[in-house]
Amino acid sequence: MKIEIFDQSYNVNAESDEAYMRELAEYVDGKMRAVAEATHLVDSVKIAVLAALNMADEIFAMRQAGEEWKGPVRERVKRCAQLVDRVLDNPAA
Repeated sequence: MKIEIFDQSYNVNAESDEAYMRELAEYVDGKMRAVAEATHLVDSVKIAVLAALNMADEIFAMRQAGEEWKGPVRERVKRCAQLVDRVLDNPAA
C-alpha cells in the first residue's frame, strides 16, 4: 500500500490492517509537521530525527508511568489472592 508522510510517498507492506497503517502514517506526519513548524527547519532528515526523539520520549514516559502503577497493582493482587486463599482454606469463617 502507499502512504504519505511529510509530502513523501512510501510503499509499505501492510500485512496488518491498512487503516491502522494509515493512522500510524498520519501520526508520524503530524509529529514531523509540528517539529517543522516549531523549529522552522526545512531539512526533512533533521525534522524526522527530532520527531523520532519526540515519539521516543512519549514511549519512555508511558513505560515509566506503567512501571509506577505496576508495583502497587501487583501488591493489591497479591493481597486479594491471600484473602481468597484464606477463605478457601477456612470456608466456615
